Amino acid sequence: MNRLRRPLIVIACALLVAAGAAPAQTAPPGVPPTLEPLPEIPLPPDLGDAELEPQITITQKDGDIVQEARVNGRISWIKVTPRHGRPYFLVPDSGAYTFIRRDSLDSGLRVPLWVLFSF
Repeated sequence: MNRLRRPLIVIACALLVAAGAAPAQTAPPGVPPTLEPLPEIPLPPDLGDAELEPQITITQKDGDIVQEARVNGRISWIKVTPRHGRPYFLVPDSGAYTFIRRDSLDSGLRVPLWVLFSF
């Protein structure tokens, strides 16, 4: 008889806990607190020099799009998007009279990643 009492006690306790939690879930929510608008966010100060921002010129010839970025009047990069094919970049060499073709502006630095330990 003791074996039958223990499951009945556990079931009765579970029903009491569930019955106690049910009114809390079905109770209507209270009135929300009064909301106040947030203050206006000020604009950031102008920290940069207008001459240091790149000036981008976009030209289109025969379906090809050429974008030139200049900083202080010097070309920093040229992006060529041909009508047929993938876009590429032309970056000035150290002499600034020749350009190096790159498929992206990625620096090419690859940090080696080796798995030393695995759990």
